[in-house]
Parts: sequence; C-alpha cells; structure tokens
Amino acid sequence: MKLGYIGLGKMGFNMVARLLEKKYEVVVFDKNKNASGSIAGHGAKAADSLKSLAVSLDTPRLVWIMVPYQAVDPVIRELAPLLHTGDTVIDGGNSPYKESMRRARELETDGIGFLDAGVSGGPSGARTGACVMVGGKKEVFRKHETLFRDISCRGGYGYVGKSGAGHFVKMVHNGIEYGMMQAIAEGFALIKESPFGLDLVKVADLYNHRSVIESRLIGWLKEAFQELGEDLENISGTVSHSGEGAWTVEAAKELGIGVPVIEGALLFRILSRENPGYAGKILSALRNRFGGHEVFKPASGADKKN
Repeated sequence: MKLGYIGLGKMGFNMVARLLEKKYEVVVFDKNKNASGSIAGHGAKAADSLKSLAVSLDTPRLVWIMVPYQAVDPVIRELAPLLHTGDTVIDGGNSPYKESMRRARELETDGIGFLDAGVSGGPSGARTGACVMVGGKKEVFRKHETLFRDISCRGGYGYVGKSGAGHFVKMVHNGIEYGMMQAIAEGFALIKESPFGLDLVKVADLYNHRSVIESRLIGWLKEAFQELGEDLENISGTVSHSGEGAWTVEAAKELGIGVPVIEGALLFRILSRENPGYAGKILSALRNRFGGHEVFKPASGADKKN
C-alpha cells in the first residue's frame, strides 16, 4: 500500500517508521526538513511540498494528516485542490469533533472521503501498536481497514460511528485520562506526606500487581520515581493541558452531563500555573513518560508563575 503522510512530530515519525517496517510505501511531508530527511533514511520518500506529495501518489490517493489541530484546516485548504473524487483524507490528530464533522461535509462535496482517527498510546504506541478510534462513513473505513489494523496493537482499532465519532471518543478518553491521572497524583502526594516514611517506588510497584488500580499509568509513575527520584526535584509542578480536557467539559455541558472529576482535574491544571506543587509534579512526570512532553524546570530551577 502507498500513502501520503503529513506531519512528522513524535507521533507521526514513529507511526511512519512502523508503516515502513510493514512494507508500506510512504511519501512524507513536514516543514521540518530534518525530520523528513531522517525518516527518508528509513525508506520513506520525502516530498518538498504538498503538491509534490499528491503527485507522487497513485489514485485513488490516501493521505494521513498528523499535525496540531490548529494546522488541520490550513493543510486541508492547500491539499484538497490537489485531490480528486475517490481520494481519502485521514485526520489522525486530536481535533475537536465538530470540526471533523464539518471537514467531512466539506470534502464530501468534492467526492473526497474523510476519516477522523483518534490515536492513543503516545509515541511508543505509534511505534509499537496504538489504540485507534475511527469515525466516518463505514464504506470509507472498510476501504482502509488494513491500514488501521497495521498501525494498531492486536485488537486495538475499531470503527465507532459516523464522522466526528472517532475524535469524540478520543476526546472523552483524554478527559477520563485527566481524572485518572489526577487521582493518582493526589493519592501519591498523600502517601509521600504520611508519617510512615513510605517507599513510593515500592508502593507503585505493589499497586501494579493485580490490584484494582493496576494500570500503565501506575507503571509509568514507578519508572518516573526510579529515574527522576521520589521528590521529582527537576520536574515542573505547573501542569500543561493541550485542549482535550476542556473540550470534554464543554461537550458535557452541552449534553447536560455532570463531569465533576474531569472538570476538577482540568481546573487543577489551570490553577497549577500559579500554585505549582508536588501533585503537579506527578502529573507532569506522567505526561513526560507517556507523551514525551517537555516538563523539566527552566534553568533557574524554579517553576514559572504568570
């Protein structure tokens, strides 16, 4: 199979590397020429523009977009005139689901298929097998199902519904993730302050052996403690958020559903800008472990307060 791939950040680069191992022909484009050159060294073909990418693909074309959600519309505006009836565009990033619904409608007027694919698992999942939630017309999904099977872990992909459904399910996933991480952070902050002098690495390891809260998150926290120290001294207590938690809260309000845990976790991250603390350090450390996010303190050693 041959496809175009736009966006070679941590997720995109690793996913293309996986596709190349599975003998896909991949034509890539990224404004970062170093990223394009690096993946070309693994067997991809680097295009110097979206036009050259489109021309390099056989019809019907398949193009995967893996860029920040703010950049999706500009990419599609430039790409769509280069495509034809029967071609397919996949947005594999984290986009607001209503925007995905709109993009599907707009592209459909030109006969271009559109799938919204929520991808979970971080850069490591993109490399070794992710969890993928796909929305769009079912016949378009079926046409490209082999691709989703090949980028996923065993049993880790699925068609979840009409256009927008894939990004909606991924949005809620990220909202749940906010709440789970918050509970873990608060719990371990409490453990650290207990009068028992508890070994946080040992507790995390113990929790991760058939307890009810056994999880990848607990495993990643154990690794963070082991590598960075239990005080997480060089980790920022200010926790960033990339949008999906806020989108989940907004969607819940529109649908009349209470999500106090997710809303509280989002508020904690917002307030951590002015009040960084140990629970924030744990959240930042977890974000670094599974997403590769930059969470280390600035050179001054102090958290930024704005």
